[in-house]
Amino acid sequence: MDNKRFFLATMLSVLLLFGFQYFLPKKEISNPVVQNSSKTLTQEKQTPLLSQDVKTHYVQNDAGPDVRLAIEADSVQGSINLKGAIFDDLVLKNYRETIKPNSPLVRVLSTVHSKEPNYVETGWIPINSGTIKVPSLSTIWKANHDKLTPSQPVTLSWNNGKGFEFQKIISIDKDFLFKIEQKVINRSDKSASFVFYANVDRAYTPKQLNGYLVHDGPIGIVDHRLEQISYKTARQDSKNSNNVAWSKDTKGGWAGITDKYWLTALIPQQDKDVNVSYKFIAQSDSSAVESDQGIYQVEFTSKAPITVASGETISTIGRIFSGAKEVHLLNHYEKEYQIPDFWKAVDFGWFAFLTYPIFIILDWLNNFWGNFGLALLTFTLIVKTVFYPLASKQFHSMGRMKALQPKMKEIRERFKDDQTLMNQHMMALYKQQGVNPASGCLPIVIQIPIFWCLYKDLYVTIEMRHAPFFGWIHDLSAPDPTNIFNLFGLIPYDPSFISPFLHVGIWPLVFGATMFLQQRLNPAVMDPMQKKMFQFMPLIFTFVLAMQPAGLVIYYSWNNLLTAMQQLVIQKRMAWKEKKAVKG
Repeated sequence: MDNKRFFLATMLSVLLLFGFQYFLPKKEISNPVVQNSSKTLTQEKQTPLLSQDVKTHYVQNDAGPDVRLAIEADSVQGSINLKGAIFDDLVLKNYRETIKPNSPLVRVLSTVHSKEPNYVETGWIPINSGTIKVPSLSTIWKANHDKLTPSQPVTLSWNNGKGFEFQKIISIDKDFLFKIEQKVINRSDKSASFVFYANVDRAYTPKQLNGYLVHDGPIGIVDHRLEQISYKTARQDSKNSNNVAWSKDTKGGWAGITDKYWLTALIPQQDKDVNVSYKFIAQSDSSAVESDQGIYQVEFTSKAPITVASGETISTIGRIFSGAKEVHLLNHYEKEYQIPDFWKAVDFGWFAFLTYPIFIILDWLNNFWGNFGLALLTFTLIVKTVFYPLASKQFHSMGRMKALQPKMKEIRERFKDDQTLMNQHMMALYKQQGVNPASGCLPIVIQIPIFWCLYKDLYVTIEMRHAPFFGWIHDLSAPDPTNIFNLFGLIPYDPSFISPFLHVGIWPLVFGATMFLQQRLNPAVMDPMQKKMFQFMPLIFTFVLAMQPAGLVIYYSWNNLLTAMQQLVIQKRMAWKEKKAVKG
């Protein structure tokens, strides 16, 4: 009976582990009424400068050759297109697409002419000042240096010839954060009003999305709430609402477009009132949702126009994050620049209150050991220590259940024709002997959230990406690369091309062996059908976990081994106490 409960609880933990996010849909933002500061501002924002039409956008960028300003920092390299002052060329120097040493560097920003355009625009919108010319996407900016580095900021300038000079003072830190101060200097004899804007643009839909497990697409902290929307929802909600899927006024915050490991986000001044909007600018109104052709855009605009009088200068400061979602770095930026909940750019999920602390512990252990695999093993020891009192009660209960097997068998045979009476006598026996059949399930049920959160950490944090263990495990976030069906590489063929179930590595086999060992230590199942079912459980779970991250399989294997050792020690201690009691 107890064995049955134990393995049903185990099965429940795995089913919950891999099915939770699928059956529980992700929270998505609703589509509130678009909030603009004034009717005039709404009308002004229809200018082609804001890429309201894909064709217009590309025509503007095709005007004349690109002029480039080089970017060189410790963690990134690339360039800024001085035609339009667009951030559209950035690669990460410390991250590659695969674990191969000659693999291409990860690219986070790319030009409108590339296969996967990602870029950032910033600029001004004149309000009720139609005669004032502002910079466009075809404007050639003048730079005071030929390279942007952490030690050398660059000032971009452009004069409209009518008394207005526009400047962008750009700096970068050693990691992934740009700072942009935008200025308007008025040397004319009249005043003018402007709205500052900034866009993150993605002119394609990623081919491979992460489904319900990880959010892809527009994301941000707006009015102190995490607001995210899928690509599909952005297309659907934008189709009949002037290209705007969602919009809201807020003070500060941040927003951008995220992938599993990478983020490009806009960070306005945290004391300024702004409007945030998520958009899809369709190339074709008739088939936008079906064809995915268009631009996904996250946009910030200043909520109210700013007036610059004759002889005055106005300015605003914003930041652009474009890089890897390293948790410690996000936390540093959050603290340094008061960016609200910047760590939530990493999708720790519904159980973030548990997933996030578990990651912090794993990351600390990794820094201590210098290996995430050893960190996982140490974390398992910590979990086993914390839950030892419950495990001790579980194994004592299981030991007493094992001792009661003869009496339980007698009751089953005696009342085999009356299920109700048999259950009554079973419960009376449990009560008489002080045994709780459910106690064998409790430690496993309590640990289900830990298993799930560990799985999320392995899957979503970039610190786990390409993290090696020992031997053949070069990436703990990927499945074990070995395969028993090609004799672990002796046969030059990958059977998983036929079916993913034909991929079972060494560590999943180790897990199956530890599960079999643990099964042997539990009380035997009386029912023949149940006994046969439980005999197949290690095999079934071996195939299930073979497709999961190697780090998770290592954790389960080590956990099973520690549990078996713990169970043996407790059983020997119980046997010694019983023997001592008999002698006494």
